[in-house]
Amino acid sequence: MTTHAPQAAQAVTLPTTLDEAVAALSAMPTAVPVAGGTDLMAAVNSGQLRPAGLVGLGRISEIRGWQYQDGHALLGAGLTHARMGRPDFAALIPALAAAARAAGPPHIRNAGTLGGNIASASPTGDALPVLAALEATLIIAGPGGARREMPVSHLLAGMEMLRAGELIGYVRVPLLHAPQVFLKATGRTGPGRATASVALVLDPARRGVRCAVGAIAPMPLRPLEAEQWVARLIDWDNNRTIVPEALHAFGEYVAAACIPDPAPEVDGSVPQLPPAVLHLRRTVAALARRALGRALS
Repeated sequence: MTTHAPQAAQAVTLPTTLDEAVAALSAMPTAVPVAGGTDLMAAVNSGQLRPAGLVGLGRISEIRGWQYQDGHALLGAGLTHARMGRPDFAALIPALAAAARAAGPPHIRNAGTLGGNIASASPTGDALPVLAALEATLIIAGPGGARREMPVSHLLAGMEMLRAGELIGYVRVPLLHAPQVFLKATGRTGPGRATASVALVLDPARRGVRCAVGAIAPMPLRPLEAEQWVARLIDWDNNRTIVPEALHAFGEYVAAACIPDPAPEVDGSVPQLPPAVLHLRRTVAALARRALGRALS
């Protein structure tokens, strides 16, 4: 950290195509790609990052929209939160639109992008639990026009990483045509910043429930056993009904899976969770319960 103003970047490149941006990064390995800059500029202004060069992505029109492809939506990494929050996009992927509308004040939503949210991988990134619940995949652009796919969960978990000269070009999201919900709780950690969030989507074709919990860990958490358990309790043939007791139990199941009890001590006693952690677990339980209730209503 420093109180001195950061030095200006040595070079700024403004490509107009995705392949030009990849070529610029390959030619200048120490450069940093920038789209909205909501996270990058905060790091630069605080002195945590001093890039030798910048590759601006704002002029690449091909990644600022979306298209339909084989039952999926192919979303450009340059889509802003403000654009994803509009009604036409909300009709396509409701949970992602809700997350985009909750991403902070207007200046953040107007500048911040979907690809930037993924690449920065901040635990409080609102889009991340939605993409995890939707089981989205990334289309990565590489040198020489190469393209490869990677589950978004692999990147967030560090199982796979971007290679030198690669950029996130698109995000492929399955269109489930079913209810989706995104909810989050905020505290005193900044404007609109989540202390906990829950994304929940129904998959009627597979009679499944997908849930992801964000902000409480370095990456979104999927309570798979809780998903499978509650899916068996839903009457999929009768307006997707479920008994109220199952809703409450689902919330507790999700919270306990994501914030488990401490391991027993040597003497067999089980220590209590700290009050702050216990409060967080109750928050997750409430969010999960409400999310499922809204999706089934």
